[in-house]
Parts: sequence; structure tokens; C-alpha cells
Amino acid sequence: MRRAGWDVGRDQVARLMRAAGVQGARRGRKIFTTVSDPRGPRPADLVERRFTADGPGRLWVADITYVATWSGFAYTAFVTDEFSRRIVGWAVSGSLTTQALPMQALNMAAFMNDPGEDLVHHSDRGTQYVSLAYSDRLTDLGITASVGSVGDSYDNALAESINAAYKTELIRARKPWRTVEEVELATLEWVHWFNTARLHQNLGHRTPAEVENDYYADQTRAPTLTTT
Repeated sequence: MRRAGWDVGRDQVARLMRAAGVQGARRGRKIFTTVSDPRGPRPADLVERRFTADGPGRLWVADITYVATWSGFAYTAFVTDEFSRRIVGWAVSGSLTTQALPMQALNMAAFMNDPGEDLVHHSDRGTQYVSLAYSDRLTDLGITASVGSVGDSYDNALAESINAAYKTELIRARKPWRTVEEVELATLEWVHWFNTARLHQNLGHRTPAEVENDYYADQTRAPTLTTT
């Protein structure tokens, strides 16, 4: 409302919502979709819960969630840019295998965003993310792997937040779901809305697209010369 020019406070909004019978969506509990092998090797945790980046393409975070459908489970993998909160890659599949799910999301992110030399990819240590195939693909792309722990919302806070928003704003709001294909199409629409229209409180009530556009505009703006 403030972006539209209205001078309105939180208490007034709350009263109007109550009068209209409107309430905020509530997030549900976390369900784990990744399983780790504690004996297997894994990359170091390069993030250590410091989820900050000074520009796009510096830090990507990845995670997997699930959707119950009438025909079985659909699984969704997201890759998100830490700086702008933009979802840069995603995939929906009826399979949790590395090639069918997180690899597809990673390949989309790489194809659409041209990862730079200093990019770090952070995930939990689920078997899909520490597999040889996924690790080799990160190496081929010149991306440095970073791995936290499994199912720890603090070790992968942004990825957990994206999953929670997805489940709250799309999956629970429009259930029941019939097929994996139905979930995939709806996810495509939601990701576009999330990146280009949804206002994020952590971004100063801007969209991820606006944050990145502002960043690149600042980078190309000529410096101002002053004289004394």
C-alpha cells in the first residue's frame, strides 16, 4: 500500500484485515527430504551461517522439498541467489535422484545466469548434493561447493525460507494436487511471481528483480567527479 502512495500503519492494516476476514498464511513444520551418509566425504562449510553476499552470483543456496499429490510425491529443488533472494534455478520431479532433481535445478541456474569464478554453492549434506555426479558438475562449472548439515535451518537459512514460502504461498493454498505435472506448471508460475512481483521484507519491500536491477544500475553509473 505504501508503494501505491498510501500513508498507512501496521495497526490500521491489521484492523482492516480483521474486518475483511483476511489473515496471514501460516507456515507448517519442516519435513526432511535429504538423507546424509555420515561416513562419506563432504566439502567444508564455507558459509558457517554467515549468509551475506555483496552482489549477485556470489552465493547460491540449494535445498529440496516435497509435495503430496494424488499420484504420489512430487519433489521440488530450488537454487537461490543469496544477495537478491531470486530463485535462479528450480526443478520438479517424481524422483529424488540427483540427476532427475537437483542436477536439473543446477543446470537451469548455470544456463540462465552464467556463474562467475567466485561463486559458492551451499547446501546441506544430503546424498543428492554430495554425490560424485553433483560435485563433478559444480567443478565443471567452476563453482565452489560448501556443505552444512542435514535439516539444520540455521546452516541453510535462506533455502529453508524459500521452501517455507513455497509451501505456504502455493502448495497449501491450492491443494489438493493431482499430478507431478500440475505441480510443475504451478511452480513455474509461482517462481516468476516470486522473482518479479512479490515484495520481500528483507529486501526493503522490493522484489528480487528490482534489487538486481538496482545493483547493476549502480555498477554502470559513472562516478561523480568533484572539484575543490
